[in-house]
Amino acid sequence: MDIQSNKKDKIGFQKLIAVFGVILFIGKIIAWKLTNSDAVFSDAMESIVNIISAFMGLYSLHLASKPKDEDHPYGHGKVEFVTAGIEGALIAIAGIMIIYEGTNSLITGKLLNKLDWGIWIIAATAIINYFLGYISIKKGENENSLVLISSGKHLQSDTITTLGVVISLVIVYFTKIYWIDSVVALIFGAYIIVVGYKIVRKSLSGIMDEQDPELLNQIIKVLEENRRTEWIDVHNMKIQQFGANLHIDAHITLPWYYSLRDAHNEMEKMIILLAKNTKRSVEFNFHMDDCKPISCPVCQISDCPVREKDFVKRVQWTPENVTSADKHTAK
Repeated sequence: MDIQSNKKDKIGFQKLIAVFGVILFIGKIIAWKLTNSDAVFSDAMESIVNIISAFMGLYSLHLASKPKDEDHPYGHGKVEFVTAGIEGALIAIAGIMIIYEGTNSLITGKLLNKLDWGIWIIAATAIINYFLGYISIKKGENENSLVLISSGKHLQSDTITTLGVVISLVIVYFTKIYWIDSVVALIFGAYIIVVGYKIVRKSLSGIMDEQDPELLNQIIKVLEENRRTEWIDVHNMKIQQFGANLHIDAHITLPWYYSLRDAHNEMEKMIILLAKNTKRSVEFNFHMDDCKPISCPVCQISDCPVREKDFVKRVQWTPENVTSADKHTAK
């Protein structure tokens, strides 16, 4: 699948999530009217957040799919982090709403009606939400889309709270102990606040270009396992994420006596290696450094015609020395 088709596929799936969000919200409102349950009402209010989040995710995917322009030389992919952060905040707010409603029910008390109808309707929405969330997370992981991942987690967190509502309705239906409904709602309200916080935390790390240790280790492992003798070292590496795309900056130290063409060819070999071993679209900005006498002890070119110092040891490339601003040394 080419990049353009991939973008259309993500946008199409997000549209499906938005449509189902509206349908499920209507179903929950009907269940609330039938049962008069505060827990069902709070679940329906959370669905409003689902709808808002789905349309926000749709907009962000549309914006992220736009090509680079003069105002956005790195593209529009960062918008995914912004919308995912807002969605995480909305999830947390929904959790606070559920806790508020549950607490209110505990204080005031309320009789419930037609619980059997409410159980079936709410259970159906939970099943649909779970499978939509599962598919969304898998697509997001495969296509490196934070929007689809956060949408999927939102749907699945909604499923958890909805199941809590179903369980409380079933228990109340058989026991007539009405406060159980509110207690279950309080527990799951607290749970989705934690889920919302984690999504906000991840989106903020993307906006602030926080280093992704797993991604960095993956890239360094590829370089270490396939390094060429001519690549004396790689340092000052920085990785930025723009939605599903990556931007990698790095310095590569090469023999100073190489012609510009030879040095550029070596740099291209490294870029091609990383591009082939990275599942995401990558933009590279590599800087070529010439070697200095301090590089001789770690340089593995055995027939170097201008070596000034003896070879001491092979330096293994690690996150610490590859991200360092300094050339590698034997110290």
